[in-house]
Amino acid sequence: MNKRLEYKNAFADIFMFDNGTEVKEFQVMIHANSSRLSFNQQLEAIIGAYNHLLSDELQGASAVFKRYFLSDAANQADDVIVNDVTDCAKSIIEQPPLDGTKIALWVYLMTNVQTGIGKSGLYEVRHGAFRHLWNGSAHNMAANSEYQTRLLFNEYNMQLIQEGCTLEANCIRTWFFVNDVDLNYGGVVRARNQFFFTQGLTVNTHFIASTGIGGRQQDPNVLSQMDNYAIAGIQKEQIHYLYAPSHLNRTSDYGVSFERGTYVDYADRRHVFISGTASINNKGEVMYPKDIVKQTHRMWENVEALLKEADCTFEEVSEMVVYLRDIADYGIVKELYEERFQGKPYVIVHAPVCRPGWLIEMECMAIKKISNPENVAF
Repeated sequence: MNKRLEYKNAFADIFMFDNGTEVKEFQVMIHANSSRLSFNQQLEAIIGAYNHLLSDELQGASAVFKRYFLSDAANQADDVIVNDVTDCAKSIIEQPPLDGTKIALWVYLMTNVQTGIGKSGLYEVRHGAFRHLWNGSAHNMAANSEYQTRLLFNEYNMQLIQEGCTLEANCIRTWFFVNDVDLNYGGVVRARNQFFFTQGLTVNTHFIASTGIGGRQQDPNVLSQMDNYAIAGIQKEQIHYLYAPSHLNRTSDYGVSFERGTYVDYADRRHVFISGTASINNKGEVMYPKDIVKQTHRMWENVEALLKEADCTFEEVSEMVVYLRDIADYGIVKELYEERFQGKPYVIVHAPVCRPGWLIEMECMAIKKISNPENVAF
């Protein structure tokens, strides 16, 4: 179910999943509704809308992950950190919302879960047999993007080991935000390829769903920032990988190592994680160079093909993040999304894609009610 709620100087688009069990799930995108307000006024409006939601529509829900999209992280991130005291995993990145405002917020919430900081420092969401481990804004100050990414993986691997997990068996999703992606993405790719190989993640086993995209941290010396999600207690048989070979090639064909998508089955629901997806064919070629409209439609077609493998459609998609290389394309892309997805939580931000020929990329999550008593309930 989708719903839009209006608040003072802000509005929220909400997706709710309720299959009659005690754990309801919500995906929310909160937007400031005036570009004429100062950053602090927009931040106040966003947090005010969020607090209203918690006391009303989303009463009893707990945030498990937040991402703030900022227009100027160097001058804004500290204010977010000071004013948002929510106890959850938080990602803060400079990816300006393209509606002209300075800030937007994506929040993922659940009811009847226990939350807190795990012994490793990862944020833990507990329910039943599972511990969902979220982390946001991981970064370091190593010499270049390759060294920074290698260190990020080393540190994350140690955290997973502390939680009784491994990267290969438990990590479901990663995000990499790369400062000057045209220059620094190659280092991220090299570090990931090398580290994955040491962990038994190869084209013959599996990789991890991921987005690698332009994004700037508060400190300009941070060239690679990582967010991640893993599940402690998950079994190998519950995790499935999406390929859509009629539309997409394996990422390893052009030297990178991530899965196009992943879905996880519980007894009562299916979670689908679609990686950053662009206008590409199954030979790895950019489709419709320099044509933003045709690239958008091909991107949707690719995402639909991935969702279909998980027995889902865009109806089950709960949130979308859309990345544009050129801010001048916002107007037409906004029209296209409003025509097809009005009311569904999404945000369009400025963030160059890892290959210059791709004008647009999107990622999404989906959730579907299933009944599979052989699996453990969520």
